[in-house]
Amino acid sequence: MQNMEVERVFIGAGCNRVVNNVSWGASGLVSFGAQNGVAIFCPKTAQILTTLPGHKASVNCTLWLPNSKFAFKAKQLEQHFLLSGDAEGVIILWEYSLVDAKWRYVLQVPQTHKKGVTCITAIMVSQQEAVFASASSDGTVNVWEVVFPSTRGGDCKLSCSDSLFVGQKPMVALSLAELPGNSKQLVLAMGGLDNKIHLYCGERNGKFLRACELKAHTDWIRSLDLSLPVYVNGETSLLLVSSSQDKGIRIWKMTLQDSSASNKKQQTSLASYIKGPVLVAGSSSYQISVESLLIGHEDWVYSVEWQPPSTSSVEGIECFQPQSILSASMDKTMLIWQPEKTTGIWMNVVTVGELSHCALGFYGGHWSPNADSILAHGYGGSFHLWKNVGIEYDDWKPQKVPSGHFAAVSDIAWARCGEYMMSVSHDQTTRVFAPWLNNTSVENEESWHEIARPQVHGHDINCVTVIKGKGNHRFVGGADEKVARVFESPLSFLKTLSHVTSDNSSFSADIQADVQILGANMSALGLSQKPIYVQAASTPTDRSNTEGFDTLETVPEAVPVVLTEPPIEEQLAWHTLWPESHKLYGHGNELFSLCCDHDGKLVASSCKAQSAPVAEIWLWQVGSWKSVGRLQSHSLTVTQMEFSHDNQYLLAVSRDRHFSVFQINHKGTDEINYQLVAKQEAHKRIIWSCSWNPFGHEFATGSRDKTVKIWAVETETSVKLLLTLPPFKISVTALSWLGLDSHSNRGLLAVGMENGLIELWNLNSRGDGHLSVQNASPAVKFDPFLCHVSTVQRLSWRNPQKSEDSETVQLASCGADHCVRIFSVTIT
Repeated sequence: MQNMEVERVFIGAGCNRVVNNVSWGASGLVSFGAQNGVAIFCPKTAQILTTLPGHKASVNCTLWLPNSKFAFKAKQLEQHFLLSGDAEGVIILWEYSLVDAKWRYVLQVPQTHKKGVTCITAIMVSQQEAVFASASSDGTVNVWEVVFPSTRGGDCKLSCSDSLFVGQKPMVALSLAELPGNSKQLVLAMGGLDNKIHLYCGERNGKFLRACELKAHTDWIRSLDLSLPVYVNGETSLLLVSSSQDKGIRIWKMTLQDSSASNKKQQTSLASYIKGPVLVAGSSSYQISVESLLIGHEDWVYSVEWQPPSTSSVEGIECFQPQSILSASMDKTMLIWQPEKTTGIWMNVVTVGELSHCALGFYGGHWSPNADSILAHGYGGSFHLWKNVGIEYDDWKPQKVPSGHFAAVSDIAWARCGEYMMSVSHDQTTRVFAPWLNNTSVENEESWHEIARPQVHGHDINCVTVIKGKGNHRFVGGADEKVARVFESPLSFLKTLSHVTSDNSSFSADIQADVQILGANMSALGLSQKPIYVQAASTPTDRSNTEGFDTLETVPEAVPVVLTEPPIEEQLAWHTLWPESHKLYGHGNELFSLCCDHDGKLVASSCKAQSAPVAEIWLWQVGSWKSVGRLQSHSLTVTQMEFSHDNQYLLAVSRDRHFSVFQINHKGTDEINYQLVAKQEAHKRIIWSCSWNPFGHEFATGSRDKTVKIWAVETETSVKLLLTLPPFKISVTALSWLGLDSHSNRGLLAVGMENGLIELWNLNSRGDGHLSVQNASPAVKFDPFLCHVSTVQRLSWRNPQKSEDSETVQLASCGADHCVRIFSVTIT
């Protein structure tokens, strides 16, 4: 029995496409929802650190306590907290310890909303105390008071102050603040589908009463943010900024009225004509007026946020509110607004944005705690980060961010030498992730990044296989369409790859010399990708003669470049496509699974099927791409296929609960002989996965009936059941077999389950080279904080045959939680 240690190497995930999903904490970390997990990423390293399992539904909102707005109160805090709310109304509180960077599930907020949570807002009353409010589609807003433990791991005291029913039109934006001059009183601003801003007042643990409403916006309110108190010219006021789908942003001022001044004769000034209602809270009253209307966005404004306060004193108690607002809109831009020094008129001083054709706009924008960076999250599940690198004047430059799929990841495949990993997803993209050597850091660490997006498609992609063997890098992808598509690496990718990997052995100059294609262009419908040739790249084509066409229909030219550092979203989405070289026609339904043999001579494909004629497996010859065989055996969809490591057999498993083993013989150059060796009903429910032993003719099958069985091809006509692993608690959805030692036939089987968890099992032989029942033992169960938070779709070892000298092996996985993950397993 060996000891095994499992570590996270990489997580790639996209952000859920909802407003209020992202929060930048005073800890410097950013939280976001990725399907039903809460993902945490570090902007400094552009790496996702972990995902928190606990939600059963998609995560809509996350909020740090304290977030960047209250960073000035968080200087001495050792524990930070995080709230996350999901589409079923559940809100969970998490604890993060700064000392050892460990996470802990604290509690689920008891009184859940009946429908999805739309917004969470909070204020830190003191270092140990916070008040938060949550809004939901069920038309309620709940206000809670929470007292944090003084020691790590202690109990949080949570009490519900109030539950407000706001009517049939739910609230989607909230903001809380302490009223200046009366710190016991809180003001809660809420806005939503009735186009009005509603203000409620109440004490920290008492009821909230409706105070007044502000009418000005002409469409849904999407975001609200209350500032900290502002002291100007002897006046004490609070500023509220609101944004709406009417494309406008408004700043409202609430000024504390001096009780003695009310008798004085009112001065007639312009300000008195634009005064709004008076907000009465306890013994104080506040005059509300419109401070400014900011017009600059051309589409819905999804978020507005005041710049986080900076501390003016050493102790960090006194602080002032900078007059600066960040707004993010569906028009693909983020703007920073500030009042002009002399006139006080609010102007747009910084504009950053997405210029690429494919992004559909931003769902939200956030300040970093020290306000030198701004982060947006967009329609494509992507992040966009800009940092102010200017010294004397502002200079906002794009920065690296983590990226990943924004829908379920259906399949993964390693490059033939393991240089990179490719993943495909229902978000209709194929992505390439690779380790990038950080020359800047002292240890020369490698960090993984997305380095290319070879295919951006118009259908959900279900399966991928990388062609092994010599020559250029190629892959075959299958989507919800009847054709499989073959892609070939362009020159720009080959050159980028030689930057990424330190050794240039695998990209010999002769491969690069043969490749005449520099990159690829997207077609207007997003289905086929046309090559850009090396000679043509120097003479730009004239696309100006498009009279009579709407400009949105014309697609801009891609500019393939060699990347010398990890790319950002704008480059990935547009300039890293691979040209499509062939289409494989034959199947009658949408493609479901693909695999390639280990010599790079054959590709097998299957499609979704309800009958035996449709369920046949097609064999394609690599290179000529002719159909060289149609294997009939199954009556329903073939869910996975794999060639044995000596390419003698093809194993297929299916929804019809059977597996089939075919013997494959190459006869001459073009002819293939194949015959069915065995077909057997192996499980009581659908078989999801299969995997061959890299050192022999044993294979494993995993099924919805919660079992994993190990079989051996005995003779050319029979397959024998060797052993069944003890039943698992939940359905088994992915398997991958790693060969540890060819002499003793030892192996390690990775098992992925429907709940997202992964286990490794030792498989040892009896001594005569055969596996037996007694020799399967659990090696390690992965920590849930490392694992997926929903179904594991595929597992794959980086090199299935472990070399003798290395102690660590890498395992890749992908899941329905939008994540691709890479683990390093150390065997000692």
